[in-house]
Amino acid sequence: MSGKIKFEEVRLTSTFLDPRQDFRPTTVEFQIRRDPLTGRTGHFSHFGAIKPQKLDWEKYTDPQLKGFCPFCREYRDKATPKFREGILPEGRLTRGEALLVPNLYPYDVYSAVVIMTEAHVVPLDQFSRERLVNAFCVGIDFLRRVKSLDPSLSYHIMAWNYMPPSGGGLVHPHQQYFATNYPGNQFMDELRAAEEFYTRYQNDYWSELVAEEQKRGERYIGQTERVHWLTSFVSLGILGEIVGVFLDVFNVADFAPDHLEDLVVGLMNIFSYFNDNGICSFNATLFFGPKGQRFFPAHFRIIPRTFLNLRDYAPDMNFFQTLLQEPVSVVLPEELCAELRRYFAR
Repeated sequence: MSGKIKFEEVRLTSTFLDPRQDFRPTTVEFQIRRDPLTGRTGHFSHFGAIKPQKLDWEKYTDPQLKGFCPFCREYRDKATPKFREGILPEGRLTRGEALLVPNLYPYDVYSAVVIMTEAHVVPLDQFSRERLVNAFCVGIDFLRRVKSLDPSLSYHIMAWNYMPPSGGGLVHPHQQYFATNYPGNQFMDELRAAEEFYTRYQNDYWSELVAEEQKRGERYIGQTERVHWLTSFVSLGILGEIVGVFLDVFNVADFAPDHLEDLVVGLMNIFSYFNDNGICSFNATLFFGPKGQRFFPAHFRIIPRTFLNLRDYAPDMNFFQTLLQEPVSVVLPEELCAELRRYFAR
């Protein structure tokens, strides 16, 4: 095995007198793992204790609960903004059902929302290849235009909050696209660490990671032509994390139609797994690094989200993630990978 990437984990136990076992001693195992790129730690515990909560799709179509949605077809022409002519002469971009508009609450100077569908509520099994391709196409087209318009903004990002557990403000399917010099701490920590790795070994970390995970066979899910899919050694999501790596894409200009097709194939496999396992919500991102570097290939991340229960609508994040900035997962990446492989082998 390569000595360039180290997978470090600490296995610990805690023993207590368990009321469920007449107060006999019970020992529970948990793990702390260290991310091989950034060195950040993550906890793995509560194994099997948190299950995805099935959302009531019909509830979100109830007119009294739905309220006003600016993304719905009857409102969106009048309720959504347009870009200035110097940015986008058309004002908006369309392809199929997908409509790209400026974000009323921008994340940066150039910030857009893609309204993905005309339908207000779209369960995962209704995201067809056409719907996904159209949405990504208008979003990536926007990022390319912004890159040409303002090369000073180095980083280009797609973000997707799907359904309420993800923190999405609207149920209507939509994605965020923006260019920025402030892409977030996770992105920057990985970028700096990847550059250090490249300087030391004269190869990019992600290529080494894919090769190493293929050899080990523990977390490598499979390949959809130009995309390598794996589960993260340290998961950012409580129900695990799935990453798709584009080894030949280093900035948004490199992202070709074939890359998009391969992303959508993999994403539809993941959606099939989510459907079969009652997962109804997620956060996803697609990161593009700056022009001129060869150490940070683009990668797509997706983590399932859920409420802990539908009585209190307790979120799946607590002090660990919010205050300690420490990811916690109740699913081991190796077990998640084994389940996902079946969906990529079809």
